[in-house]
Amino acid sequence: MQGDYGLFQCSLPCHNKTYDNEKQILDMLEKQKDMKIPTELIPKCPICGRNMEMNLRADERFVQDEEWYHHARLYNEYVEKTNKKNRVLIEIGVGYNTPSIIKFPFEHLTLFNEKTYLIRINKEYTNCPSEIREKTILFDEDFEIILKQLNV
Repeated sequence: MQGDYGLFQCSLPCHNKTYDNEKQILDMLEKQKDMKIPTELIPKCPICGRNMEMNLRADERFVQDEEWYHHARLYNEYVEKTNKKNRVLIEIGVGYNTPSIIKFPFEHLTLFNEKTYLIRINKEYTNCPSEIREKTILFDEDFEIILKQLNV
């Protein structure tokens, strides 16, 4: 929902398409020197020639291509299918950049589904609405520390 580090998109964007970037990133890693890559390796949009950027939801320029909509449909189908089942939502490090994508929907699902519970792991934002406090476990530790304590 928030994007994919494995995809590039036009920085404008001039069109609604994303591009797998694994080969390009590996090439950049191989040829970088002093944390810089050769200028010719800066990815350019095949349509308009502008620089490409990671497909991450930072502002209104985020590209939601056909693949994004496909995965959104699968996610929504899963949420609907599990609506009456026991469900634990695990939210890791979600802030308030775009709370309507994960944070608020998870709170909504927890509030309106009696069998849904929320685990929120976040060093900065460990609050939750009072209406779901009894169904929420809050962790304000670093996620890496929690994983070590779980022996994962």
